[in-house]
Amino acid sequence: MRAVQFSRFGPPDVLQVAEIPLPELAPGEVLVRVHAAGINYFEVLMRADRYAVTPELPMIPGVEVAGIVERIGVGGDPALLGARVGVPLFALGRAGGYAEFVAVDGASLISLPDCIRFDDAVALMVQGLTALHMTRRNPAKGKRVLVTAAAGGVGSLLVQLAKREGARQVIAAASTREKREFALSLGADLAIDYGEADWADAVRAQTDGFGVDLLYDTVGGAVTKAALRALALAGGLVFAALGRFDLGKSDMDQLFQRNQSLTGFSLLPLLSPENVRADLAKLYELAASGQISVSQGGQFPFHEAWRAHQAFEDRAVGGKVVLVPRGTGCRMRTARFPARLLAVTIPA
Repeated sequence: MRAVQFSRFGPPDVLQVAEIPLPELAPGEVLVRVHAAGINYFEVLMRADRYAVTPELPMIPGVEVAGIVERIGVGGDPALLGARVGVPLFALGRAGGYAEFVAVDGASLISLPDCIRFDDAVALMVQGLTALHMTRRNPAKGKRVLVTAAAGGVGSLLVQLAKREGARQVIAAASTREKREFALSLGADLAIDYGEADWADAVRAQTDGFGVDLLYDTVGGAVTKAALRALALAGGLVFAALGRFDLGKSDMDQLFQRNQSLTGFSLLPLLSPENVRADLAKLYELAASGQISVSQGGQFPFHEAWRAHQAFEDRAVGGKVVLVPRGTGCRMRTARFPARLLAVTIPA
């Protein structure tokens, strides 16, 4: 079978398509033909050896896939044959999703509603669970909320979940007019250009001078420093940009002097096989009923996986980007940021 791997660290073109043996099935495992493999920014960092953990080489990235069960191992449930499933490899502590097939324990599969496409299913895995847990642990109800990177995979879902949970006001921060219009289409009350030098002051002006009560930040770096100026007294910063925390002592002193709180967020420690299944089932139900929409950024065929990684590095990504082992794929669709209501999509 074909798989995308890298045998050395470096720029995007270290990603190469290789022929590797088809996985052998252990008792209870199933073989899933991958129809969509999600791409995440941490994989871009890992490929360049800029992540917190250095992987062993060669490595096949990819921690979220969706596809169809094609073979059942000894002792497996025969009813799974032909099933449309999501495979959250990250919950199993595994990678290897940039491949035509993956072998996993049949008990780890998540059944997909017929109206959910494979690319939408992977968009609700890492990004969906991140947004769900961020809002669950730091509720938005009744609060003024600011979301950075509001047109991205996590940010677009944060906007929707915060509105759904009864936020008093949701302000979306995004860098282009198209992205801001997209965030507004998802229900944001206001969209701010955080490429402007005084954007935090604009947020304050739109909150009657108080600032926001809750800041969901998935960007980090200079954006976090600027966003703190928009945080109200006793407000809370939820930081979910691992590896990009640049706040210094003076920033922290100011934060504490204003009775503000800082909460770090990391998804993996919150996951267990039980809650992953339940939470993904909830997200798929919300999507299938049209209560949340998924932001798709585009598809790439296997041999252009390096282009997908390059798009991340060029910050040309809006929404979920996937690899499609079968078919030719398509170019990035960041210009329009289509929000696809899953209740009306055609099954893949």
